[in-house]
Amino acid sequence: MHRETSVEKPSWLKMLSRRKNPGRVVNFCFIIVLFFSTLLTWREIVVLEDAYISSQRNNLENVAHEMDAQLQFNVDRLLFFRNGVQSAISTPLAFEVLDNARGDFEQKRYAPEWNIVLDKRRTLPVYGVSDDFVNKTSILTRENSLLENEITATLELGYLLRLSHTTQRLAERMLYVSRGGFFLSSDPEQNPQAIISTYYGLVTSPWFAMQSQRNNPARGIRWNTIQETDSIATEAQLVTASVPIDVDHYWFGVLAMDFSVSEMKTFLMSAVEGEKEGEYQLYDSRMNLIATSAGANDYPLRLTVREEAQLANDFGYDNRGGLRLMTSYISWEKLRNFDGVLLRIHRLHEGVRGDFGTITIALALVWMLFTFMLLIAWWVIRRMVANMAGLQESLQWRAWYDALTRLYNRGALFERAFDAVEACKLKQQPISVIQIDLDHFKRINDEFGHQAGDRVLSHAASLISSKIRDTDIAGRVGGEEFCVVLPGASRETALEIAERIRDRINVREILVGKGTTMRISASLGVSSSDENGQYDFELLQSVADRRLYQAKQDGRNRVCATDAGSL
Repeated sequence: MHRETSVEKPSWLKMLSRRKNPGRVVNFCFIIVLFFSTLLTWREIVVLEDAYISSQRNNLENVAHEMDAQLQFNVDRLLFFRNGVQSAISTPLAFEVLDNARGDFEQKRYAPEWNIVLDKRRTLPVYGVSDDFVNKTSILTRENSLLENEITATLELGYLLRLSHTTQRLAERMLYVSRGGFFLSSDPEQNPQAIISTYYGLVTSPWFAMQSQRNNPARGIRWNTIQETDSIATEAQLVTASVPIDVDHYWFGVLAMDFSVSEMKTFLMSAVEGEKEGEYQLYDSRMNLIATSAGANDYPLRLTVREEAQLANDFGYDNRGGLRLMTSYISWEKLRNFDGVLLRIHRLHEGVRGDFGTITIALALVWMLFTFMLLIAWWVIRRMVANMAGLQESLQWRAWYDALTRLYNRGALFERAFDAVEACKLKQQPISVIQIDLDHFKRINDEFGHQAGDRVLSHAASLISSKIRDTDIAGRVGGEEFCVVLPGASRETALEIAERIRDRINVREILVGKGTTMRISASLGVSSSDENGQYDFELLQSVADRRLYQAKQDGRNRVCATDAGSL
């Protein structure tokens, strides 16, 4: 029965056979092995990548914590000085030298530019402008009963700043700018001819205006990045932290601390010493680049507008994270004591040169070698399977078909016929059998040789195949004898088909020798199950064979569908 399923199979059996095709099985196994080898290699690479990213993030976290610590030191100093100034305004010290400073202020307050100095070795000078200058500006005012206390508090701040100047970390200078028309700076010298322009530049700077009650109702620290294109007295780019000075809900002025960008850059460059990869970049909350660890001869990696927008969006949801780009990976972490973020950018070519890159390349090469060997093995096995499948199909075809006529051989015909009879019996459909025998075939062999006889047999088989239905079963059962099984055909239908076969064979000429053609004829016998209700192929075939010989006795080249003596 296994042989039968390989010939004229039902559609579902053909589909199953295609799925079990040895070549498809080899291809499927190859794809499975390649898939899992690729998956395992990719998994190892992903694990390595995660470890690499984790190590880079740990480095970034360490640098961020160290920078936060230094910023925290300066922020604590800023808050400490603010508390000191506010306390000194509320409760001034009863020192004679401070009382003299109050008197000195009353004398100089009308001058266009003035300064008050207690002791240049111990304290910092206070610089100021006239009442007329103050009255012309809406944000400035001297209408405050504690104005003289503010002057002495500023002088006390100058004393503290002079003492703490040597302990600065990252901070470049500290400032106190009053709305009362004076200011104090930790800079060692101030040009007396530039007091007005300096004060004007300070009170019009963004970090001063943002400390009003309306702009900063929480009265906390505000950060501001000053680009080189901004109008400012200093030449270098600065980052400024500022806090307001308030006493009894009155805004006196702003205490500010300028951070040195060059110091920040030096700090970041020291963080990458000994490392072969990665670049640190410090940005403010508006994605302005403040400092980078790139050397003087290196061009820092600049982010695109899209990347800046994506990072700015991510900053609003988390305090740390990462962004994978085409040729680089960016890990970032917000600073607790600065309104900005620290980035570490890892370039692809740097990662490739590192340890993780070397291991990844080695894994990729191993995978490529394994895949190459797998392809060779697949090709060899595929060829072997194809040869075996071809040999199997050839043997299978030989087992089922007659090599000369390409019709079913006797064994295959009988097996298919038995199954067809059983199917028709179950469906209560008729089934008919036609026995065919070529007339005077022995004479053709004797006169023209066996090669001519073979041509006649092949020719007759093709004519028989052309006149039967797709569901019919045709085979060669003897030397020049053929049999056709017609499932579902009644005796009348079988008789019509037999007549068409006989006529087709008789009207066609065949070349049997050099320049010699001849017509052949055939005698046919027909039997059907609807004659007596018998579903027995051997019986039907025997009846058709008997009628075949009856046709020969009646003169050949005819169809006989009844027994001798019957109507």
